[in-house]
Amino acid sequence: MPFGINETMGQYSELFMLLAAGTYTVAFIAFAWDLAKSSKALRAVDLKAAQSVAAAKVPVAAGVAADSAGARLGGPADRAERPTSSTKSAANAAGGAATADGDMKYAAERRVPARVAVALTVLGAVIHGAGVVTRALGAGRVPWGNMYEFLTTGAFLVAAVFLLALIRRDLRFLGTFVVGLVIIMLVAASVAFWTPVGHLVPALQSYWLVIHVSIAVLSSALFTLTFAMSALQLVQSHRQKTVAAGGVDRLGFMRLVPSALSLENLSYRINAIAFIGWTFTLMFGAIWAEKAWGRFWGWDTKEVWTFVIWVVYAGYLHARATRGWTGTRAAWLSIVGYLCVIFNFTIVNTFFNGLHSYSGL
Repeated sequence: MPFGINETMGQYSELFMLLAAGTYTVAFIAFAWDLAKSSKALRAVDLKAAQSVAAAKVPVAAGVAADSAGARLGGPADRAERPTSSTKSAANAAGGAATADGDMKYAAERRVPARVAVALTVLGAVIHGAGVVTRALGAGRVPWGNMYEFLTTGAFLVAAVFLLALIRRDLRFLGTFVVGLVIIMLVAASVAFWTPVGHLVPALQSYWLVIHVSIAVLSSALFTLTFAMSALQLVQSHRQKTVAAGGVDRLGFMRLVPSALSLENLSYRINAIAFIGWTFTLMFGAIWAEKAWGRFWGWDTKEVWTFVIWVVYAGYLHARATRGWTGTRAAWLSIVGYLCVIFNFTIVNTFFNGLHSYSGL
């Protein structure tokens, strides 16, 4: 493809990325509005339920003995107020309206803002995908040869994986966090890692670039989802302990998020899938290294940190499955693994010299 056309396609790609970032920003606001609106609705439901419970209480004169038929009108002090069926209904309404259950399904109260946010995310992903495709056409290759392309393509896969997951499970509670991360990735790509369309160094001109890096990007996208879930798990766990101890629930919007246990279980399953992908990333990277440099392993900084990530997530899966590392400890270990991923693809790529220094900066 002539250079002029390459440059034009690159400009179109940047325009699509800008439009996608703007659309994602509106989607982020819609997701945040959904949380705020639903939290307000929950407080209203709680107030109404409390009023219904108060009105439905049946006062009983405890300790009054019957003098005619021998029947007791009262009862023990701990049964002086008996809940009626209307009381139970109100309590159920307070606890269940618009909240997430173990299957991550929601009541109808929060449909409209969430649907708008998802629709905007879909639109943003379509525009984003157009930006990735035009970048590939302009470069004449797969669009993940440098940090700019890795971040933009990775952000697209994060959004795509999130939208695909919505088909099976209602994960809209993650929308604010996932879309927020996508925006951060796009902004970082454009501000800190922007690279013009160009050719790759000889070592990257291989079909292994498609295999190795595509699996790495997809695994990183899955790790991004589990990072968001683990962070929410920590917040939800703290909230649940506070409420159980009789404290004030200052994070009412977290009732829209499934329980800490549900988040942990789903995060564990997704991490297991992502770990398999990362294992293939490590293996294919070694095979590519042998073809490019004549050795499978050379203790390059990038190779070392790729292995470190593998060890951290292997430890997470092993500890949770066999050593009983559940709850907050498992969540923190998952978060540490993702921080290693971030360190590997930012600090290592930009500040450490080595055979993998292909950031394009």
